[in-house]
Amino acid sequence: MPNKINPEISVAVPLYNEEKNVGELYRRLIDVLKSTGKTYEIVFVNDGSRDRTADELKKINSHDKQVKVIFLSRNFGHEAAVTAALDHTNGEIVVLMDGDLQDAPEFIPEMLKKLSDGYDVVYAQHNKRNDPTLRKILFKSFYAVMDKLSSYKLPTEAGAFSVMRRPVVDVLSSMTERNRYVAGLRSWVGFKQAAIDYEKQPRFAGVAPQTFSKLLKMGMDGLFSFSYVPLRMATYLGMLVSLGAFLAILDVLYQKLVAGTAILGWSSPLVATLFIGGVQLIILGIVGEYLGRIYDEVKRRPYYVVSEKIGF
Repeated sequence: MPNKINPEISVAVPLYNEEKNVGELYRRLIDVLKSTGKTYEIVFVNDGSRDRTADELKKINSHDKQVKVIFLSRNFGHEAAVTAALDHTNGEIVVLMDGDLQDAPEFIPEMLKKLSDGYDVVYAQHNKRNDPTLRKILFKSFYAVMDKLSSYKLPTEAGAFSVMRRPVVDVLSSMTERNRYVAGLRSWVGFKQAAIDYEKQPRFAGVAPQTFSKLLKMGMDGLFSFSYVPLRMATYLGMLVSLGAFLAILDVLYQKLVAGTAILGWSSPLVATLFIGGVQLIILGIVGEYLGRIYDEVKRRPYYVVSEKIGF
């Protein structure tokens, strides 16, 4: 039986409710991949879509056996779908992109050209975005916070869109942590990396599946995975409040014992109690975020569950 020959390029694409985009994405991807003259495969991951994305993917696979599809048993989230896609690629070069056509397939050859200059990773840096104003503000705020607080210097304005050589993908696939920020992990693994400016395009069709709560969780995963600063800030805040309380006690004793001024009313003690209680809750919340992530790691549940594969 002949040995299986791995393709030169794998394209990994996570999808969630992208029935209106997947056909156009496939058509444009095929045009670009054929123009490279290299052998290729496309690995789609259906992340528990509730629309007709699964039907569209099966239709594509029925007439193109270079398309492989992984169906997750439910919606596990963007980072889990990205991980599943990377885990099932075989190419010497892997292209990672989102399925809403904000990552234009026509930009892949330029990234491959940059990769041929001796780099192991080339990622798109989105200094310009065709997103709603609020979304732009949220992304910029996240990258600003990460830049200031992360204990490891991460690239700003960099999302999933990237090309990577096989050794980099193998290292990413070997990582077992549950609360992932793949763009951060891709930078953390090292190797020779380069950024290339790319203006993120508007969605081709449909509504962005990443709601505010999902973006917030992804941002918190990124922050708490790469920074201990929140814990240190909690410690410093506790010390500062303790110092303030100690000075307040000294002032009360001075007013009572030296100045002879009567301490009237309950407003000041009440405000101080509420303030200290609020600080304690903030500190407990920060500790809880780290503790919850430790709990996820200890349980060792699979990061995603595959219900079906076709094309493999």
